Amino acid sequence: MNLQTMEPNPAWDADSYPGVVGAFDSLGDDAVVKVWGGDWCGDCRAKLPDFAAALSAAGVANVEQYPVERENGEKVGPHVEEYDIERIPTIVVEDGSGGELARFVEEERFPPAQYLAEEIDAE
Repeated sequence: MNLQTMEPNPAWDADSYPGVVGAFDSLGDDAVVKVWGGDWCGDCRAKLPDFAAALSAAGVANVEQYPVERENGEKVGPHVEEYDIERIPTIVVEDGSGGELARFVEEERFPPAQYLAEEIDAE
């Protein structure tokens, strides 16, 4: 199932963020970007379309989307417990062997594309 919030924002300007596009482009074909979010979530609606546009601009093809729901105040959905997902959006970038390269969690002070680009560059 795909998240509607992962539809790329057509107004996002890749030319204004060459470092972001370059960082995601440098990941290589075996990297995987895993996104937990909910179309019902205001933070996901605000943050994920620009992130999706950055992935699209960089040609990142391996993106896995995991819809999350709330039940009794808890987040439930695919791999939520395995990846310790407590807040959404949460985005995990893994290398080809499943090692975690970077993680964005909702409360970071920069947008996901910028935050993760810095983390990827620091690797």
